[in-house]
Amino acid sequence: MNRRVRQKVAKKSKEKVELPSNPEIGDAGLCPDSNEDVDWTSLPDDTVIQLFSCLNYRDRASLSSTCKTWRVLGLSSCLWISLDLRAHKCDPGMAVSLASRCVNLQKIRFRGAESADAIIHLQARNLREISGDYCRKITDATLSMIVARHEALETLQLGPDFCEKVSSDAIKAIAFCCPKLKKLRLSGLRDVSADVINALAKHCPNLIDIGFLDCLKVDEAALGNVVSVHFLSVAGTSNMKWGVVSHLWHKLPKLIGLDVSRTDIDPSAVSRLLSLSPSLKVLCAMNCPVLEEDNAFSVNKYKGKLLLALFNDIFKGLASLFADITKMGKNVLLEWRNLKTKDKNVDEIMSWLEWILSHTLLRTAESNPQGLDVFWLKLGAPILLSLMQSSQEEVQERAATGLATFVVIDDENASIDCGRAEAVMRDGGIRLLLNLAKSWREGLQSEAAKAIANLSVNANVAKAVAEEGGIEILAGLARSMNRLVAEEAAGGLWNLSVGEEHKGAIAEAGGVKALVDLIFKWSSGSDGVLERAAGALANLAADDKCSMEVALAGGVHALVMLARNCKFEGVQEQAARALANLAAHGDSNSNNAAVGQEAGALEALVQLTRSLHEGVRQEAAGALWNLSFDDRNREAIAAAGGVEALVALAQSCANASPGLQERAAGALWGLSVSEANSIAIGQEGGVAPLIALARSEAEDVHETAAGALWNLAFNRGNALRIVEEGGVPALVDLCSSSVSKMARFMAALALAYMFDGRMDEFALIGTSTESISKSVNLDGARRMALKHIEAFVLTFTDPQAFATAAASSAPAALAQVTERARIQEAGHLRCSGAEIGRFVAMLRNPSSILKACAAFALLQFTIPGGRHALHHASLMQSAGAARVLRAAAAAATAPLEAKIFARIVLRNLEFHHIESSI
Repeated sequence: MNRRVRQKVAKKSKEKVELPSNPEIGDAGLCPDSNEDVDWTSLPDDTVIQLFSCLNYRDRASLSSTCKTWRVLGLSSCLWISLDLRAHKCDPGMAVSLASRCVNLQKIRFRGAESADAIIHLQARNLREISGDYCRKITDATLSMIVARHEALETLQLGPDFCEKVSSDAIKAIAFCCPKLKKLRLSGLRDVSADVINALAKHCPNLIDIGFLDCLKVDEAALGNVVSVHFLSVAGTSNMKWGVVSHLWHKLPKLIGLDVSRTDIDPSAVSRLLSLSPSLKVLCAMNCPVLEEDNAFSVNKYKGKLLLALFNDIFKGLASLFADITKMGKNVLLEWRNLKTKDKNVDEIMSWLEWILSHTLLRTAESNPQGLDVFWLKLGAPILLSLMQSSQEEVQERAATGLATFVVIDDENASIDCGRAEAVMRDGGIRLLLNLAKSWREGLQSEAAKAIANLSVNANVAKAVAEEGGIEILAGLARSMNRLVAEEAAGGLWNLSVGEEHKGAIAEAGGVKALVDLIFKWSSGSDGVLERAAGALANLAADDKCSMEVALAGGVHALVMLARNCKFEGVQEQAARALANLAAHGDSNSNNAAVGQEAGALEALVQLTRSLHEGVRQEAAGALWNLSFDDRNREAIAAAGGVEALVALAQSCANASPGLQERAAGALWGLSVSEANSIAIGQEGGVAPLIALARSEAEDVHETAAGALWNLAFNRGNALRIVEEGGVPALVDLCSSSVSKMARFMAALALAYMFDGRMDEFALIGTSTESISKSVNLDGARRMALKHIEAFVLTFTDPQAFATAAASSAPAALAQVTERARIQEAGHLRCSGAEIGRFVAMLRNPSSILKACAAFALLQFTIPGGRHALHHASLMQSAGAARVLRAAAAAATAPLEAKIFARIVLRNLEFHHIESSI
């Protein structure tokens, strides 16, 4: 039997531009020498407040609790100007506890409807900016309550996901309650009516930035009435009447920037807007198919106007906004940020464009339209990298998310576009992402870690990440108390751990302990964290040394806990795969036995073989296969109902994937090493499905099905069942035509067991007293079997080498025969004393074919260098095989193959006797 380690086969420089400095995680320079005594409480108050401002809320609260002085300083209003609740479950109770700190709160970011409901309890009357995502469940009542309590609101953003339950009534409430509103960006509204827009125009005179993105319907004519607007985006909005737009919007007196990306705007509307609007400076029309299909369209005639489209050089276009800079190239955004003399109007446009571009590129990456490969390589990736260096945190996050998204071409199979991934790497993207990941801002940490994780599916990118210190950074982030950060960091370690060269580095960086701790920390309600952590541990457990690290860190208990208690199929699959890999090193460590001894482990894996999810069944069967190599585990699996479950699995997987078929047959192969289990498998009906699997087209399935049938055939009752169920033709086909030498070998051995004479007497009785034996022609089956056994053995013989060996006993002659006859994988098989004794007895069989087959088998089991060769030699010594072998080698009537093979086995026994006595 062969243990199988299950890897995740997702079952990617130019001059580097550094980010503006941010406090970094794990900066050794911040830590004083451990031998020095430092009185931190003696620091000046303003220094402490500055340190607090560089921490996330959780760490800030922890430090505030250390002493009375710091508790007072931790309540300083300057530390509570901005609040990011996205990573936290914020209910009304939590909001009330924060209310005393939020008197001067001006900006808040939240996620989900529950946090939205809690915002009003913060009592932050001076709130200026609200930004929320995952807003699908936010209702009119919630949004209306929020704006009614925050009349000083200047910015409201909900998206980029759709606000499906927000209607025109809530938007009217915004208009009535927030007269100071300057910026309104809403995504996915069903209908933005004329009444709503007119209310905004009337009651919000300072409204200069409007975004109705990905909406189903927006009243175009009414938008022409919002005379205060400077920047307008209807990106992704459908059902727009572009004739109305082109005749009305150019009259907006202050319109500077217009975004119509991802719409069906036509060239005539674009031309009319650019030519007739005196104030319009920038029109963004990215990913607009109708416009892009017009090859005759030209923007050169619109002097002083900038059109950003997929067919234009966007960097060159952006540079045209600056009077004194004409050759910025791809660094135009960075050059703008570093300008010593600023133009307020240009800054306003550039800030808006950063937001628009980050949003549009992310949406485009999510939809992954065809035909954009050249754009992504030449412009898309460099733009996203430039946007990651923005001073706007939200733009940085979306740019990182865009990088994480645009490389993925098949999310289910974790396939990425290698060209795009390596384009990011060539442009210095790895260092930029790692710098973001070291930021103290947890939103940036999670999005950067997500991008690193996805890019690292590419082996070249993974190598670059490791060389840039990314493994240490991700291991540090995996310890974060922020679930979103920990989840993405675990995903990064999962993908990096696919590479054999990274496993040791992950362990050295403390990644194993961090991943195991994640499972205990987020043991319920955090399926994404658990799946990624278990997946990374599964990859690490494939390495012998790392598997011991996993066990020492408590990984066995953690993974068994997931297998027993978690109901999410992705977690179950990865936990089972991890346990399978831990159990795959039974010859070098004790993890196989440790998994079996963990309370409930075997019962959980047996139960998982009944899962409705094929991946879960496959990995559970693989784990049971590996665990069955331990004698105690083998019997415990049977006691836990493993025989019945695995037979049922084999019966159900005729049309399943080759991976599931291989593991189902492999697990039965492992259990059938025990004679009691072998009999139980036969009585449970396991013979027929194994014969069906033996007919699979997959080489790996051939091996495991043949191995299981070989073990079952040792029992004469099972041997007869195999004949009755039509197993002889199936084994004959394997023996003669399988691509796998091992499958052919084991099929031949199974046939030899079946027709060495022991089954004949039993056949007269039948396989059971409850049923009548099926009518079979044993003589015909025997002749067919022997014919193909002989043909199989002869394929490993060379007449010239045999003639030389027959004429001479020189080691070189025998070595030449051995080299031709050797089946490399057979050295991994481990036979019992009874099996060895049966082959030795077969040397006396009247059939010359069976004699040759037995000698050939014993040769495979004793070739020096085989994993269990010494064990087999010892069993043969105990069985007195040397005398029988000498007789076979000297018998005048024995076939030449049997004689030569017997002499080689005798030489092997002498070698092992000498070896064991040294």
